Order: sequence, then structure tokens, then C-alpha cells
Amino acid sequence: MEDTSQAFANHAVFETMIGFMGIAWSEAGLTRLCLPQRSRDAVERRLLRHAGNAASSARPQWVTDLIASIKAYAAGEDVDFSGVPVDLTGVDDFRLAIYDAARKLAYGETTTYGELARRAGHAGLARETGAALGANPVPLVIPCHRILAAGGKIGGFSAPGGSTTKEKMLAMEGVRVGPPPPAQVSFGF
Repeated sequence: MEDTSQAFANHAVFETMIGFMGIAWSEAGLTRLCLPQRSRDAVERRLLRHAGNAASSARPQWVTDLIASIKAYAAGEDVDFSGVPVDLTGVDDFRLAIYDAARKLAYGETTTYGELARRAGHAGLARETGAALGANPVPLVIPCHRILAAGGKIGGFSAPGGSTTKEKMLAMEGVRVGPPPPAQVSFGF
């Protein structure tokens, strides 16, 4: 696939196997990641709504590497985003703890909102953890799609496409959410 990424100061929009995605960055790290949408313009608008980072004239190597990694992920490859620098300036300590705990989840690994809250040192705050993840500015790098509701339910997802997008991302990682299909289905009767 041809690289048709565009960079305007501190952001880039690029096409992947699953749609157009975009990132924005500062000198300190990634500040925004837009999950797949059907059009370049939709991603561009989403990124520009959250403008405010200092302009950068050069694309750092880690940005070029991240774009390649996102494209690989979208093509179905197991990608580890834990080394990507993230700039969470202005994010409160609670959300920082939740995001740090979420970043420790590996490709295809899931947990619940309650368990993530416990791992982050905030046991009993599952609902607040869900709200923090709903405000996650860099989904995929902070893998909020890997956090499920109690009882193995999909839970919410604030990205375009909502919980359907979340379920598709998990399926790409080999995770099936919900009860197993009836045994009879596999035999065709």
C-alpha cells in the first residue's frame, strides 16, 4: 500500500488496511491518536479539534516508526506499542495511573474495569476507570479497547463506531467477547 500520509506541522493522517487514522505529537511524545474512519477529512477534522501543540517542523523518527507500527497492527500483526513516548500533559494523577496500568496489557490480553482500577491502586473505582478510559487521547497506544465490563461484556467505547469498533479491534487480536457459539452451529444443524 502506498504511503499517502500527510503531515501538517505536528500531525499526520494516513491510510491503513482498516481505514484512515491519524496521530498528533509534541516534542515530548504522542498527544492524540484517531482510530479508523472512512475518510481522510474526518480524521483531519478530529485532529484539528484538539489542536494546541507546539508546531514541529520535522517528523521525529519515533513518529515514522509509529505510523509503520499502526499500519502493521491494522494489517493484523501483533504490535507492541509500550515503547511509544506519550505526552499526557494536563492529565490528572488518577487518569495517569489508569493509563499506566492499561499500557501494561499485552496484545490480546484483556481485563475488566474493576481489575484495572485495582491494578492502578484505585480498587472499587470501576465506573471512574471507565470514564478515564473514555477520555483516553491515545487509544491503541493506551489500549483501552482491551478493558471489558464485568461478566465478560464488551463495555463502552468512545471512539467512532463505539463498541462495534472495540469488538473488531479485539477480534483482530484473537479475543472473542461474549458466550461461545452453540456447538450445533459447528456441525451445521
